[in-house]
Amino acid sequence: MLNRRHLRIKVLQILYAFYQNEEKDPLQAEKELFRSIDKMYELYIYFLLVFEELVTFGEQRIEDRQKRINPSDDDLQPSRKFVDNQIFRYFMSNQGLRKQSETMKINWGGAVKKDLMRKLFVQIKDSQLYNDYMNTSESNFEEDKQFALKLFKTEIANFELLHDYFESESIYWMDDIDLVCSMVLKTIKNLNEKDKDGKILPLYKDEDDEREFIKTLIRKTISKDDENTKTIDELTQNWELDRIAKMDIILLKMALTELTELSSIPKKVTLNEYIEISKYYSTPKSQVFINGILDKAVDRLDKEGKLIKTGRGLIN
Repeated sequence: MLNRRHLRIKVLQILYAFYQNEEKDPLQAEKELFRSIDKMYELYIYFLLVFEELVTFGEQRIEDRQKRINPSDDDLQPSRKFVDNQIFRYFMSNQGLRKQSETMKINWGGAVKKDLMRKLFVQIKDSQLYNDYMNTSESNFEEDKQFALKLFKTEIANFELLHDYFESESIYWMDDIDLVCSMVLKTIKNLNEKDKDGKILPLYKDEDDEREFIKTLIRKTISKDDENTKTIDELTQNWELDRIAKMDIILLKMALTELTELSSIPKKVTLNEYIEISKYYSTPKSQVFINGILDKAVDRLDKEGKLIKTGRGLIN
């Protein structure tokens, strides 16, 4: 599921596009934000459905080998270890996943997508990971889980043709793919042999709360743009705003908004989150710069009585 940092990053991405667009439409930006998040969940479902496709091609390979004119003993009695992998079978029988795929109309049907899955299976079949797995006599839930994790990380998540397909389907997906892959890995890790009816991850931990958080963050950041710009200008007197990285400016605007408008979030959490995000989405020096400016901002807002935090333990 998405945590608050993921949600902040999605808001950041949409705001970056918003500020780049000459025709700034706040309502459209908000719609794009929620659409991009919904699309992320589609990608998650697509990845989970890959395992069933691999089993299908594995079963077909077994049947084809048994139909050879002069089949070997291995052809007639092949190992079913791959197709009977307990993790794969879990996703095949998971009713929650089935319901989501049907509701969202997501599947790997059609000639193009089937061919993509066939090529993925061929690559997996020829991999050292697959052969090492198939050549061990041991077979248990934990081994199946570890294989599924390694298979996803090394073969599925890094399959370039799959990346090409996702890139052609949605402008959002290539930015989201690392995050979604981490969600898939978490889903697999959460599976327990004693409780094989576990649920796939929801999109939000608390949908109403999280949607309200991002709605407030994007709306208030846009509506307070002039005020935040003025504050940043005053806090960066030795800098010219047009020489500061655009991403840094947006991160500072979001942080200022969060500090003043989202009273339930501790200020330390806000500071740490935007400093961490800057490491991956801005320049190498941004971390130090943003840290310094936000420290000044907190002192100033506190003195002006604009830094109001409510709830136990939220003062800091």
